[in-house]
Amino acid sequence: MPFNCHRLHQVLSKSYQSKQVNNWLSTALLILIFLNIIAIILESVSSIELEYSHLFKKFEVFSVVIFSIEYLTRLWTCVDLAQNKDSPSAFKSRLRYLVTPMAIVDLLAILPFYLSIFFALDLRFLRILRLVRVFKLTRYSAAMKTLTSVLKDEVPALLAAYFIMAIVIVLASSGIYLLEHKIQPNEFGSIPASMWWAVTTLTTVGYGDVTPLTNGGRMFGGLITLIGIAMVALPTGIIASGFGNSFRKKRQSYELEVAEALADGVITSDEKEKLKTVQSSLGISPDDAHQIYKEAIFQHLQAKQVDCPKCGPRTNEP
Repeated sequence: MPFNCHRLHQVLSKSYQSKQVNNWLSTALLILIFLNIIAIILESVSSIELEYSHLFKKFEVFSVVIFSIEYLTRLWTCVDLAQNKDSPSAFKSRLRYLVTPMAIVDLLAILPFYLSIFFALDLRFLRILRLVRVFKLTRYSAAMKTLTSVLKDEVPALLAAYFIMAIVIVLASSGIYLLEHKIQPNEFGSIPASMWWAVTTLTTVGYGDVTPLTNGGRMFGGLITLIGIAMVALPTGIIASGFGNSFRKKRQSYELEVAEALADGVITSDEKEKLKTVQSSLGISPDDAHQIYKEAIFQHLQAKQVDCPKCGPRTNEP
């Protein structure tokens, strides 16, 4: 069979007709990523690293080979991406793909190994770089995709929240400096030095290494702590609201797909496969999908009800 670049891209992008092939490939890569994360963690334990270093090295080589093949394959087949179809050349399409976030993550996942071949680098530094592989989960995990989408959508609100927090930190560090710098010149000798206390107090962490001693400082610290509770809850509420909106949009999208499939009163086998694909891509659980399907059937039957020839037009009254 001749090499089919388009079909290979479909397999990698989960749009191939054979869902079994897509699922097997995604599951295998997902397991490999998790095993890499576990291996990196275990390597940080000296006793384990010394005893099983040869196994870790072999597994690292195997993983890099697989990830390299995946990276090069995605780079070669990216010309089939929809957004690149209008590109004047395949070369420019691949250049565009190289600077996409996931392409950069894929490159960083294998780069430490190749760097270690040509340069003498600190193993701890390489181990930390290899942890970039955890971000590859974004491609295969619906939860990670949702988180990324939510953070992207809520960037303006989050920036506004953190800007307010930065202003409060400056005000808090300035206030505690005025109240405590005379009695504690080492800890609160300047506003920048006081920012550590401001950050730990506003985030309600309070390590206890730097605490106010004057009555005014303690009262001010209590006030800052109360303000910090609200400030920490602000970005948390934004992200939680973003998650709610994201799941609601996904549910509405699936409802529209089901309603479209039921428009003619019959759901064909092709439409069922399409709905399964949409359900998987949107991260809709089977129970939610079944509930949406039942509601769509009920609404369809309600819309198809005819008037009774004896009783006259139907009404919604009991």
